Amino acid sequence: MRRFNIALLAAVTLSTALSAAPAQAHDRTPPLGIANCTATACHFDVPPGTYDVTVRLGGESAASTAVTGETRRSLLPETATAAGQTVTRSFTVNVRTPEGEPTGPDGTPGLDLALGGSAPALADIRVTPARHARQIILIGDSTVCDQPGDPYSGWGQQLPQFLRKGVSVANYADSGESTVTYLENPLLWGTVRPLIHPGDLVLVQLAHNDKTTDEVTYRANLETLVTGIWDMGGRPVLVTPIVRRWFNADGTLNNDTALLVNGLGVDLPGVVRSVAAAEGVTLIDLTAQTKALVESLGVEGSKAIYLYNEKKDNTHTSAHGATVYAGLVRDALVARHLLPEERVRVG
Repeated sequence: MRRFNIALLAAVTLSTALSAAPAQAHDRTPPLGIANCTATACHFDVPPGTYDVTVRLGGESAASTAVTGETRRSLLPETATAAGQTVTRSFTVNVRTPEGEPTGPDGTPGLDLALGGSAPALADIRVTPARHARQIILIGDSTVCDQPGDPYSGWGQQLPQFLRKGVSVANYADSGESTVTYLENPLLWGTVRPLIHPGDLVLVQLAHNDKTTDEVTYRANLETLVTGIWDMGGRPVLVTPIVRRWFNADGTLNNDTALLVNGLGVDLPGVVRSVAAAEGVTLIDLTAQTKALVESLGVEGSKAIYLYNEKKDNTHTSAHGATVYAGLVRDALVARHLLPEERVRVG
């Protein structure tokens, strides 16, 4: 059985939360610690904002613990501890409403964490408002978003587990969106743009649903997003879309379906590369990277990356596949010196 250290932690005053979403002042704030947890979950009654979470994992028995939160976000990878051992890990989490997709349901108010892994054991936990966290904002479609239901997962849903305390992910990707619909919907671009703070990284991956967008419009839409991010002091990063798992007879992905050439013959990843070069914007060529990976795995091996076995789906990724692709994004951010190595988890 799990053993908890039920000593109360120091009280946290929520009135000093982030200026972007200040918490309400209370005459007496209950401690945000182990008293807010059961054996499998924790709930913290906090307002929207950004929070640092420090957990102590392990106990008398050997354990292996992972932490997810809000709408199935992977916040801490599975961590093994030997019998009698505890380890301390920290991460930073974004709490918002809606807590998942921007056009989806509100979700549960506050911060909800779930304890998973093969033998979870939580010895202690502390939640405090983040003071100096850097924000990564994601703009994208269903291959990026916080998917509400198993077995689906977007790579943005898995990205937080690769980041240490001091960097949060605010995932504003939404299923079914193109560059056209994302810009038009006030719940999307109209909501996200005012939330961009100076220095924020804003990753944009929109292409899968631009099936009938002409090249002039697609290019102009990407330029509008880039300009809007710059105007708010953010740093835009254009991301080419993940490939579809659609093989040729020779085992390659050199076809329009796989490489996101739309119904009008527009090479969407090619346009993203062109805009990035013309605007002097950082590019993550996820199309090229995922193409190389899927081809290396082959027809059979690549099925586990996508939802082929579960849904005969060659576009959307499994939790495993989304984690692999999130790792590629993590590596690219470090390689381009957009994140310091001490702020990321490896492995």
